[in-house]
Amino acid sequence: MVGKLLARGMLVGLIAGLLSFGFLKIVGEPLVDRAIAFESAMDEAKAQARIDEAKAKGIDLPKEEPEPELVSREVQGGIGLLTGVIIYSAAFGGLFALVFAFAYGRMGDFGPRAASALLALAGLVAVYIVPNLKYPANPPSVGNPETIGMRTALYFAIILISLAAMIAAGSLRLRLNARFGGWNAALIAAVGYIAVMVVVSLALPGVNEVPEGFPAPVLWQFRITSLGAQLILWAVLGLGFGAWTERAAIAETNGARLKTAAV
Repeated sequence: MVGKLLARGMLVGLIAGLLSFGFLKIVGEPLVDRAIAFESAMDEAKAQARIDEAKAKGIDLPKEEPEPELVSREVQGGIGLLTGVIIYSAAFGGLFALVFAFAYGRMGDFGPRAASALLALAGLVAVYIVPNLKYPANPPSVGNPETIGMRTALYFAIILISLAAMIAAGSLRLRLNARFGGWNAALIAAVGYIAVMVVVSLALPGVNEVPEGFPAPVLWQFRITSLGAQLILWAVLGLGFGAWTERAAIAETNGARLKTAAV
């Protein structure tokens, strides 16, 4: 059973990855090109400033040769983007299926479609929306290369904390359900999750490495595009996986009834 769910989740994740790739290719890649163009212009300006400063001192600096491009932008924005998005989405689809296999039946009296949709919504909030309120997505050219390790560690730390808080909130909802009712229990759990993440966000250090003069429209459009790709991923996982699982369950039930009737 779990094996079937895992395969189903990875296939749905593959479909979500293809849709996300198309969206990112059309909407996101032009923004990345504009961000890279800004970075190149900044590097050229810094190099020219060093040359002018050296000339003022009577020193002739040798012309700096541009670093060789290991991977072309065409490859990065084509097969590279496709490969990364597909692997990421298929992996998330498999993880989503495993979480569904564990949570289904434990999270309340929900059918496969409703359970899958609720899990996808919780995953979107815990894995992407809340962490990005603290550490929003930035184009590839934004950020100090020397702090990439620290920034990555902080981002994954807040994702793990957010996931743990979301799981705790779900458990709290189940415990309070009988006493306060489903709606009130869900509200209490949601308030508890928000309170925990507000405290965590205030405790973690902030990171702001957007260079001065970086075009604000490009930055915000990139962040909106990143959100759009995540919405596509989680919507396809939640709705597609749930619909497929429900149809499979109905087919299995009908098949069992036919066998019983035949006996």
